[in-house]
Amino acid sequence: MDPLVQELTGGIPNFDSLVRIVLRLTLAALFAGVIGWERRRSGHSAGLRTHMLVCLGATIFTLVAVESGASKADQSRVIQGIVTGIGFLGAGTILKTDTAKQVKGLTTAADIWVMAGIGTAVGAGFHALALLATIVTWFILSYLYLVEQHATATPMITTSDSPSPPPPAGPGDTSP
Repeated sequence: MDPLVQELTGGIPNFDSLVRIVLRLTLAALFAGVIGWERRRSGHSAGLRTHMLVCLGATIFTLVAVESGASKADQSRVIQGIVTGIGFLGAGTILKTDTAKQVKGLTTAADIWVMAGIGTAVGAGFHALALLATIVTWFILSYLYLVEQHATATPMITTSDSPSPPPPAGPGDTSP
């Protein structure tokens, strides 16, 4: 029975480590759930599950490096791998439409990238940083679109350096 228990608990040397791992995985799922819920509520395809899985994945990779006693240089390489991998995942969410000449999915790609950062922070034990990043990300996704909408709806103010449009043609004006 002892080899079976050792095999099933490999990498978790004691109860304190188990509590730390469970806490970090739970925090990653909760933080990502907040952002994923907002994205799903807003009608985006990358919603609750996607955000939670990305954040959990980053947390797991970081936890493996931290809990295995890897050097700081090796932990840095793990983080570099996370950033690169998430870059490929995010690139898959970006679409350029030829008809409208628009690029769609940039915000989704960016917030997936942020989720990996939050997961990495949680995995490394930076819970306050991860919480603050979650709050700021939620605010950006939930409210800054209102600022964007207002900015695009407000006419631009012209300055004296800007060329002014020609005056309207009067009656009998035949100039082109």
